[in-house]
Amino acid sequence: MQQPLPPYEVLPGDVSMEEMSRSTTVMVEESQQPPPPRDHLVWSLFTTLYGNFCCLGLLAFVFSVKSRDRKVLGDYSGALSYGSTAKCLNITALVINIVIVVIVIVVISLVAAGVFRPHPPQYGYGYGPT
Repeated sequence: MQQPLPPYEVLPGDVSMEEMSRSTTVMVEESQQPPPPRDHLVWSLFTTLYGNFCCLGLLAFVFSVKSRDRKVLGDYSGALSYGSTAKCLNITALVINIVIVVIVIVVISLVAAGVFRPHPPQYGYGYGPT
């Protein structure tokens, strides 16, 4: 019956510990840093210029600039916080702008279809009791 192999590598008999300490190799793995958080600056700029409902676009732009400043300083948690706030403000402004555009289109199409036409005034010229 064979002896089980030890769970470690056995050094050859002619290698001393002094020789082993001089030839130590260190393996360093490259750690990939996570990508920096997004600041949504361009989206905030377009929201400010084209959909600034209740100044939400301007607020989103301010938070985007703060996020970019934090990212430059190396504070990734602060940049992530400001960036997510800018993203939420941009989404809110976008949804409100889409709702407003849909309401305007519906009202214009109803006016064009003649749903909101004025009714003639009732003066009592033979139209029922006076």
